[in-house]
Amino acid sequence: MAETLETVDLSNCDREPIHILGAIQPVGFLLALTADWIVARVSANSSDFIGRAPDELIGLPLSQLFPASAVHDLRNRAAMLRGPDAVERLFDCKLVPDSAPFDIAIHFSGNQVVIEAEPASGENGDATGMVRSMIARLDQCADLNSFFREGARQVRALIGFDRVMVYRFAADGSGEVVAESVRSGIGSFLGLRYPASDIPAQARLLYTRNLLRVIGDVEAQPVPIVPARDEKGDPLDLSLSVLRAVSPIHIEYLKNMGVGASLSISIMVEGKLWGLFACHHYAARFPTFERRSVSELFAQMFAMRLESRERQETVDYERRARDISDQLLGAVASDETLLKDPDWLGDILTHAIAADGVGVWIAGNHAFSGVTPAIDDFRRIVRALNSTAAGKVFATDHIGSILPGAEAFASLSAGMLAIPISRSPRDYVVLFRSELVRSVRWAGDPHKPIEYGPNGPRLTPRESFAEWKELVQGRSQPFTASEQRVAETLRATLIEVVLRLADEASAERQQAGARQELLIAELNHRVRNILGVIRGLIRQSQPTEGVVKDFVKVVDGRIHALARAHNQITDDHWGPAPLQALIDAEAAAFIVDHDKVVSKGIPVLLNPQAYSTMALVVHELVTNSTKYGSLSVPGGHVAIHWERNATNDLLLTWKESGGPTVTPPTRKGFGTTIIHRSVPYDLGGTARVDYWAEGVEAEFRIPARHVSDAPSFAGPAIRYPRSAVGHPQPLPTGLLAGKHVLLVEDSLIIALDAEDIVTRLGAETVATAASVDAALDAIDAQCPSVAILDINLGDRNSYDVADRLLALNVPFLFATGYGEQAKLPDAHGDRTVVQKPYTIENVARAMDELLGIGGEARHNALGA
Repeated sequence: MAETLETVDLSNCDREPIHILGAIQPVGFLLALTADWIVARVSANSSDFIGRAPDELIGLPLSQLFPASAVHDLRNRAAMLRGPDAVERLFDCKLVPDSAPFDIAIHFSGNQVVIEAEPASGENGDATGMVRSMIARLDQCADLNSFFREGARQVRALIGFDRVMVYRFAADGSGEVVAESVRSGIGSFLGLRYPASDIPAQARLLYTRNLLRVIGDVEAQPVPIVPARDEKGDPLDLSLSVLRAVSPIHIEYLKNMGVGASLSISIMVEGKLWGLFACHHYAARFPTFERRSVSELFAQMFAMRLESRERQETVDYERRARDISDQLLGAVASDETLLKDPDWLGDILTHAIAADGVGVWIAGNHAFSGVTPAIDDFRRIVRALNSTAAGKVFATDHIGSILPGAEAFASLSAGMLAIPISRSPRDYVVLFRSELVRSVRWAGDPHKPIEYGPNGPRLTPRESFAEWKELVQGRSQPFTASEQRVAETLRATLIEVVLRLADEASAERQQAGARQELLIAELNHRVRNILGVIRGLIRQSQPTEGVVKDFVKVVDGRIHALARAHNQITDDHWGPAPLQALIDAEAAAFIVDHDKVVSKGIPVLLNPQAYSTMALVVHELVTNSTKYGSLSVPGGHVAIHWERNATNDLLLTWKESGGPTVTPPTRKGFGTTIIHRSVPYDLGGTARVDYWAEGVEAEFRIPARHVSDAPSFAGPAIRYPRSAVGHPQPLPTGLLAGKHVLLVEDSLIIALDAEDIVTRLGAETVATAASVDAALDAIDAQCPSVAILDINLGDRNSYDVADRLLALNVPFLFATGYGEQAKLPDAHGDRTVVQKPYTIENVARAMDELLGIGGEARHNALGA
């Protein structure tokens, strides 16, 4: 259905699929490979670069197109890819014999490997030294404005564009040019604002994934990718492509600006898109791959320095504000009458947060200092604030957004920051800011009526970028995030002050103090208890004979179990964690025979607060049972069960059996207090404990808001499954214990990963070799216990090393990026092959097969 004129809006740009345009820029070519490295898609210009048309390439293994050394290098680069947005680079790679080399980018797109190549620049300068020198200049800048200017100047010197701007995004998606370096005679964009529609939402999202975007020539014809769609009808996702073609709308936009080439580099601060280095050239220009890579590295370093500077400014400001807060509390502690002086209170508060006036509302009474609304308007503001979230600071630069008719007093008070200082009745300290009438300079009128474009009913890029000024009225200077954090600090201080005057607030302070005392006491109890148990373990484990090795092993195992339990209690979780892991860790800390604790229940996660509380409760139950209950005798058992009830709350039961006769405790110690009161007090649930003669039984109800379902994963069973009672089996860290491992791998980064894995599996020593000769020398120096051999070692393979190991009857396995496609010689045809990249699971599985009973038998048969 065709859109009517009324439905055409700026969201048209937001819906444009700019990541699946199906074409690239003509400066290079693209190959898309299947998971087994067979060509599935090719850019139509492949013959211009490697002498073969797409129909000659599709369906062929890459090994039949490029030299083995090139394929090997590409596979190693692919193995280094980490994370969904990773892109690896390879410079001066010979893809075609007797021809010029290429600079290459490689990434994953879905389940395909995408290789993009462009003619190599031959620039092999000192990139590290260059970036170090550029950053040194940044560090000499005295303030942020000079920092931004120097950043733009450095990027322009590196890529040679006519204009380089530092473009900062606002919260609404619009942006402002805060610095620029520009060729003389072409005008300045400094200080101009651009509406959010100029860089649509999906483009901003791509900037967070693909940090550098280059458009070399707006007049260039895009090169289609063949075939355009796969067997499922899906186009190739080019989100991470370095050569991705350009949206026709964006091309028209650039042409309207008179731009011939553009380059954008993301500035990411605290994981978010802070802004861009936006670069314009008024003729075609395509910087070399090496220069673009250095620019991207510089932008990342620039962002780190920017984050550090902004954070330091925030820290300094908040430190000064905390000092003011301390002065406020100290002054009132010695003279409570100061609270009745609004001028004194306003003066000290506005030293922390700039404001033109302060209004105080406590128990229906008011006081003013500075420029504020009239009392009737203030009363209406308080009623409007009562509808906001309780107990939180509220800030706005436009009071009219929550209060109709606020325009009448906007000239006096247009914005406010409200600090609640009680819960019932609502009391506030409100900081007011007067109206800030300011002129915003836009690059073109952002309110220009929408028009139809030449290609149908969709938004046409605006053609005018003449400066357009907008008068902003009815708003104040916004309150920053730092000012709002300071307001939260002041809120806590003011509550402490108000507590001196209100019995209800005093009770709240006493409750908070009691809660804090309980927490401190519990932490102290935990530390003392753990230290005491460790001392007891060591004393009880003293050997009666001189078997020191066995003694050390016992102590080491017990201390490790205790440490795991302690970590479960005190670790600072930032997300839900499984209840089963909590029970496993607590049981493992004290119990050697895991069959004594049987746990059963649906997989659930507890949020951090509930996880911490239940860790304390279960820890205390296990401790008491191992001292006095069923876990203190050989035949005793504990059954733990949990399920959801009709209201989706979690019910957890603890039932002991087979232990000594139970008698109710004669006194209630701190541990008993934790068991009985933690769940009701901390989580709003219930707790019940019965001391039956045949065993302790307890039931806890945890409210549904603290519980979430654990994700389910479909797939093959893990090789090291949980035991029948639900306790996890750790990876076999002793699988390679006492063994000397030979690791033959020609990539340093991959070798380091593999060395770390075999060390975690218990290897005593690890020797690494990057070539066949180095591997043979390592074997002569010390015969290994077991070996892992990368099949492809540059221009050679590792079969000579395998032959030597076979002759020495040393077990070994192969590793390769080819996986099951690797073709082994007849002498080694039955050998295990590990698919790269290495993981601890696949190496452990392969080593277990190789060194286990079946593996040893097969190895002996092969070596016979």
